[in-house]
Amino acid sequence: MAKKGNRVQVILECVEHKETGRSGTSRYITTKNKKNSPERLEVKKFNPILKRMTVHKEIK
Repeated sequence: MAKKGNRVQVILECVEHKETGRSGTSRYITTKNKKNSPERLEVKKFNPILKRMTVHKEIK
């Protein structure tokens, strides 16, 4: 039986990486509570291709 709740899985993608035009993408999968944070997540995570911390935003 599946749990009923507000927790959903979301994908975070690097914003700066798209702007550079380099190949590949930096993505992370995480979960969030829809009830507590209905807006899209924006988190600083490590981008292994750019080799530094960058802003990652939730994609659909």
